[in-house]
Amino acid sequence: MYKDLINQRKGDFEGAFMHAKNEVASIRTGRANTSMVEEIQVEYMGSRMRIKELATISIPEPRVILIVPWDKQAIPYIEKGIKDGAASLSPSSDRDGVKVVLPALTEDRRKEFIKLLGQKVEEGKIKVRQIREDILKKVQQEVKEKKAREDDNYKAKDELQKIIDDLNKKFDELAKKKEQELMTS
Repeated sequence: MYKDLINQRKGDFEGAFMHAKNEVASIRTGRANTSMVEEIQVEYMGSRMRIKELATISIPEPRVILIVPWDKQAIPYIEKGIKDGAASLSPSSDRDGVKVVLPALTEDRRKEFIKLLGQKVEEGKIKVRQIREDILKKVQQEVKEKKAREDDNYKAKDELQKIIDDLNKKFDELAKKKEQELMTS
């Protein structure tokens, strides 16, 4: 019984981790990364579109993002979208596309980003714990209504703790990797 509840929510556990992973990826290091701009919304031809839906995004150099739209008329809209959507980025454009050159990180900015990294990882861990608590409440309710045995409650706790431990390890590895990236860029 409790296994069904856990299996139903496995996707939620993975979703919480993937959300945190995407949030962490969007924290900028001194290195360029396509995820820094691809989700930025741009007002173009009467609708809002993400940059990745309008252009090819590449990293020609470690601190440069090059955005080449399929329709050259989109260039000023993409440039404006980046200025509005990512205040820390300063794009420049020419007739071929938009270029974003990332400045080198100062020590203070690195510390700021490491603090932000910690917050994003902790938010992910909290979400995972909330999912665990939700499952445990349902199992306890089943036990209370005599639809499940008392030992199912303990088995569920043990199995969920293993899942949480594995996810916490993944969160910690993610944070460590990103912190190293921040300190060496």
